[in-house]
Amino acid sequence: MRTLVTGGAGFIGSTLVDRLLAAGHAVDVVDDLSSGSLANLAEARANPDHDFQFHRLDIRDGAVSDLIERRQPEVVFHLAAQIDVRVSVADPVLDAMINIVGSLNVLEGARRAGARKVVFASSGGTIYGAPGGDDLPIRESQPQTPISPYGVAKKAVGDYLAAYRELHQIEYTALALANVYGPRQDPHGEAGVVAIFAGRLLADEACTIYGDGEQTRDYVYVDDVVDAFVRAADKGGGLVINIGTGVETSVNQLYSTMADVAGIERAAVLAPARDGEVPRSALDAARAEMQLGWKPWTDLATGSAAVLEYFRKKP
Repeated sequence: MRTLVTGGAGFIGSTLVDRLLAAGHAVDVVDDLSSGSLANLAEARANPDHDFQFHRLDIRDGAVSDLIERRQPEVVFHLAAQIDVRVSVADPVLDAMINIVGSLNVLEGARRAGARKVVFASSGGTIYGAPGGDDLPIRESQPQTPISPYGVAKKAVGDYLAAYRELHQIEYTALALANVYGPRQDPHGEAGVVAIFAGRLLADEACTIYGDGEQTRDYVYVDDVVDAFVRAADKGGGLVINIGTGVETSVNQLYSTMADVAGIERAAVLAPARDGEVPRSALDAARAEMQLGWKPWTDLATGSAAVLEYFRKKP
């Protein structure tokens, strides 16, 4: 099938692009390279057998709608976003322009192109707000009460997707992602701590933990997440679906695991807690197993080793 991936030069997007091309699909990538990198698409661009095109374009630009209409993808994978919660708190207008207005440009393009489906990268770590411990791991039935502008924007796009499905018969699946980590990861955003720890451990520098380190996240490996995106091209219509491991991992536990894998015994440095971050998070992925036939298979130690190996080889 012909596909289009927004944010396709990012670490999740480029991994998805590689997977789609390996399966024989045609792929157009839209990315403004503000956080993504052409280096992430080196393999995709180098293979003459791939039906692949890259378009440098900001999704805030209405021209993205024209491009999507012209390329006529069957499925649009929408991953382009402003991904940092702290940036959204500091500049909610910027966040809304990229994550809401930009998404509307993508949806309008999909509508005009007659696309069959949009698969959207939502945020399981923020759309549900800060539920209590009794609600963890979070199910999709949990009310969406985000406490950051980033989470509000992701929720709003989910609502727009439902409206476009009703008004224009465009199918969608919104994948509420846990904290995705893996090779090619940008050290910004929700799960950037894994990339930051990897870089500092390999440079033999001290790692910083904000707050007491007992805040938890659900860390899910990028290859597992990409598998969910591919499955969602044909399944899970009209649903929000959590993509996570269901396991709470504290920042202290994450650091300990990564330090052990790297063979380093130095303790982390503590710094004051940061605003806009939920204290605990983990996602129940039972719906993903039921609707997509998906389950995570990469444990944290294995995934951490892959990240460390990637950064060890990276210039």
